[in-house]
Amino acid sequence: MQGTGAPLDEAKVAVLMVHGRGASAQSILSLAASIDRPEVAYVAPQAANGTWYPNSFLAPLSSNEPWLGGALSVLSDSMATIGAAGIPPRRTVLLGFSQGACLASEFSARNAQRYGGVIALSGGLIGTADLPGADPPNDKEFGYGGDLEGTPVFLGCSDRDAHIPLERVRRTTAVFAGLGGRVTERIYPGMGHVVNDDEIGFVRDLLRSLLAPDGVAGR
Repeated sequence: MQGTGAPLDEAKVAVLMVHGRGASAQSILSLAASIDRPEVAYVAPQAANGTWYPNSFLAPLSSNEPWLGGALSVLSDSMATIGAAGIPPRRTVLLGFSQGACLASEFSARNAQRYGGVIALSGGLIGTADLPGADPPNDKEFGYGGDLEGTPVFLGCSDRDAHIPLERVRRTTAVFAGLGGRVTERIYPGMGHVVNDDEIGFVRDLLRSLLAPDGVAGR
């Protein structure tokens, strides 16, 4: 796991960053400079060959196993490392872009608890459950439980993203709201498959609230 910003054992807040397909831990960590909260620890695991799972996030879950399960275990281990350094989940933000956003979304929905935040930049939950004409979903697809306890959740995406259907973003918003998340969904007309300044600004403000004396965002 690579990192930047403050050392984990000195920071009060951490951001677990998850890179996209064909990218790297270092590439997602480069966002830390734009976020500009140097007192935060930013950490990022690296996927083997730059890919967390081989097929589309819209494919049946079984088609992406065992890689998806392994990728979720990597995030679990990363959260454990952050926790061992003294930073609890409620002061840890999960942030991903593209395939990383899908993985971060899936992890937090399957492991619902109070997080510092969940940031999905151009991504959504994994599986076939809401696709027109799809086979009936298996019991695991979108069968989430638990309580996010008011975790701030941000979903940002273009209205015409070539990789992320708008319907999946909407469905992901509904699922996170149903799990007790405080969801902010922002759809950007005509934007490409990129991260924009408004999204960075949201993350910056979220971290500022987590760094405040009470250290709780989304109140």
